Amino acid sequence: MYLVYADEQGNVYDHPELYGLARSGDMIVEMLEEELIPLPEGATLVGLPSTRAVGMNPETGEMLPLPEGSQAVGALLPQGFTRLCLPGYVKTDKSYKLPLFGYSAVVWKDGGFYVAADLTDDPEQWNPLNCDREDVEVGVGALTAKYPENRLYDHLSNCALGYECLTSSNTFLGRWEGAVPVSYSCNAGCFGCISEQPDDSGFVSPQTRMNFRPTVSEITEVMLEHLKTPQSIISFGQGCEGEPSTQAKLIIESIREVRSITDMGYININTNAGLSDHIRGIVDAGLDLMRVSTISALDDHYNAYYKPRGYTLANVEKSLKYAASQGVYTSINYLIFPGVTDREEEIEAMVEFCRRTDLKLIQMRNLNIDPESYLELIPPARGEILGMKTMLDIFREELPEVIIGSYTHVPPADLARAKERRVRL
Repeated sequence: MYLVYADEQGNVYDHPELYGLARSGDMIVEMLEEELIPLPEGATLVGLPSTRAVGMNPETGEMLPLPEGSQAVGALLPQGFTRLCLPGYVKTDKSYKLPLFGYSAVVWKDGGFYVAADLTDDPEQWNPLNCDREDVEVGVGALTAKYPENRLYDHLSNCALGYECLTSSNTFLGRWEGAVPVSYSCNAGCFGCISEQPDDSGFVSPQTRMNFRPTVSEITEVMLEHLKTPQSIISFGQGCEGEPSTQAKLIIESIREVRSITDMGYININTNAGLSDHIRGIVDAGLDLMRVSTISALDDHYNAYYKPRGYTLANVEKSLKYAASQGVYTSINYLIFPGVTDREEEIEAMVEFCRRTDLKLIQMRNLNIDPESYLELIPPARGEILGMKTMLDIFREELPEVIIGSYTHVPPADLARAKERRVRL
């Protein structure tokens, strides 16, 4: 398991002698053979600026940083793969904050790149290689010409072509999960938010948040255009917007209008679920799927990251319980980080949270963050750090009815029938 590193020009090398190391939280650790899988198709290798890779002498066990002029390398994994370790590095400039990506440990082994990761879902739908950019351009041209006055299509065209966002690309390809952003405001101040940062944060947002309030007509045009097959999903709550439930009135009117025309496909919301009354109204309007973003089931950790405005984790739980009671297929967008998510107290709290809310699916999502900044923000560990692979095993054993995945799914047949009943009502 040889160390992988890069030079300042971005050329990647495997070290002829030193073994690769990883990080769990702020600890440099050895990787285990059972944690490694071949670098997945669609993954990207990136250099970590202002870092030095750390390797291990296999004969002495000594940990050695590489000389200046080299930098650590991480892998950015496609959806479907959950990282088990961070790259092993030390920063050469402690004030520098790494760009907002989810870096995974990578080594050279048996003539190829390997990463510390676990396959938690079928990666095919979200493999970037399965999204033909020429087809997206054709789709953008067709829908912007068909709906020239719809500002949402204009906004989403930049997401699809500029950022190569796969969800917005699906909107123009007419397949799988498509996007319908609605909100320019948010009731949380997430640390490392990818669409809006305060000027003094030190982070650069990789996306631009929408800056207008769409009309019901614009929203329903996008929804009806996408909901043309039984397996289609259209989703409120994208990386280019704030919290969608702050625009509950728009969403409720749009769902009712769409469902008066078609019962095809599934309507989903990606939300922090803090506005419980707003979520209740959206559920009652005919919502099918709900994915709730969370980083922890512990208040102090949750509050440190989300900085909620006017709601608590108890409101989030209330929203999930109500949605589940009405037959909505509920999941969490679980932002995971090796050395934190696998803490003993975090695992115990999340297992109980899932049981109390009758959760159906845990979507494992690699947290895009600068590790040092995140670790300084959150409470220190109170219990043992069990390891990410052990954490996944515990979830699978303790929550046998909960699916472990990585993205929004069309629900099983029994829950699909519940959706049909709501549409008829």
